Amino acid sequence: MKQIEFIKSVYKIKDLPKSKLQHVILCGRSNVGKSTFINKFFGKKKIALTSSAPGKTRSLNFYLAEKKFYVVDLPGFGYAKTAKVEREAWQRLIEDYLKIDKNISLAFHFIDSRHKPTKLDILLNGYLRELEIPYIILMNKVDKLSQSEFAASKKNISQVFPELLFGENFFPYSSVTGKGKSDVENILNKLFLV
Repeated sequence: MKQIEFIKSVYKIKDLPKSKLQHVILCGRSNVGKSTFINKFFGKKKIALTSSAPGKTRSLNFYLAEKKFYVVDLPGFGYAKTAKVEREAWQRLIEDYLKIDKNISLAFHFIDSRHKPTKLDILLNGYLRELEIPYIILMNKVDKLSQSEFAASKKNISQVFPELLFGENFFPYSSVTGKGKSDVENILNKLFLV
């Protein structure tokens, strides 16, 4: 997959695209690597803004992929240095979008493989399940782990989310080495017959 173009940033629900194309959402904690995923996966250096500082994404950012579906980068959650009022506004925007939009066909929930899933990861997972949004967990940044750390991370995530099946709805991922990229491509190809 190589074709992607930025469509718009959405700050209010009324500004969601009117198109009936399906949405694939990218969600997870701040600074977990969602924007880097977009750039590397589609081979575009700066189509999604990245930053070493968490909390860069402050809107629902819509990208048209392969002219067939939207990739939607959601604001990262859990960034404490952002003003409370602004955090609450993001939260409402995300919750309203997930509840209202009927075009969401899949969520990629990114978890930093260097850390155990947090309470916020558990809340997000529960929310996706409650809304019956199909999801895949990507244990991201696995290039930063040794073999033993990788095994421990996989075990930790599986213990927190026992419904996961490694290689089915739970994959390792690295934007640096490309590990897991073919798995994600296969998932999207099956979903959209790209």
